[in-house]
Amino acid sequence: MSAFVRPAAGEDDPEVSGRYRPVTSQFAIAPPVSVVIPAMNEAENLPYVFKTLPDWIHEVVLVDGNSTDDTVRVARDLYPDVKVVEQRGKGKGDALITGFAACTGEIIVMVDADGSADGGEIVSYVSALVGGADFAKGSRFANGGGTDDMTLIRKLGNRVLCSIVNHKFGARYTDLCYGYNAFWKHCLDAIALDCAGFEVETLMNIRVVKAGLRVQEIPSHEFVRIHGASNLRAVRDGLRVLKVILHERGTRRTRHPRQRLAIAPAANHGEVS
Repeated sequence: MSAFVRPAAGEDDPEVSGRYRPVTSQFAIAPPVSVVIPAMNEAENLPYVFKTLPDWIHEVVLVDGNSTDDTVRVARDLYPDVKVVEQRGKGKGDALITGFAACTGEIIVMVDADGSADGGEIVSYVSALVGGADFAKGSRFANGGGTDDMTLIRKLGNRVLCSIVNHKFGARYTDLCYGYNAFWKHCLDAIALDCAGFEVETLMNIRVVKAGLRVQEIPSHEFVRIHGASNLRAVRDGLRVLKVILHERGTRRTRHPRQRLAIAPAANHGEVS
């Protein structure tokens, strides 16, 4: 992986500026970053989503789930270079897998299209990856994170399911069912996603641990969906997540040969698995 980090002070040098993307005044990266946004009828929310995306990202991949509104047109108006991919199947997992396949960047960031995620946090995810992590996992419950959009029953369900995963797979996660994550593209070979629904996020979190990849939690704040209604159903989706957990518990996977499994308590940017 070409994870080069350096101060951006020399970015005026043509040879240097061609190889590095300034992220802040002290931080620049070489790896191109792709942002994947699965969307279905999110035309009203996309302006808020795109407004927060940093200008140094390599590409935005919008996966359109057969929208009946102006989602695609709005995306192209907001970001003329957006790569629009049509989803052939159904479900969030299918949309993400479709988007991942279309990415050309070395780093992939998953962002929801409902306006609940702050694109400004992407720098924290990328920093974790170029600093040595394979998978940067967003957490609303790590120190510094938060949520404005979880009912009491969803919080309880997330906590219970997270505890089961930690116990069964030896992780130290503080959050489980959250869709704001980032990873090196090569990790897709190790986790081999094969899940079409909302539970894909749980599947990813489990398989990165089973593969022995280095995971770092990133404190993240989840805002309320701006427009429209969520398709999440606490009981139904909770049972689907539990089914994935039980299935993965009975499936053996080989740890990634180049990484040891590191477990530490999650702090601001603590390694968790």
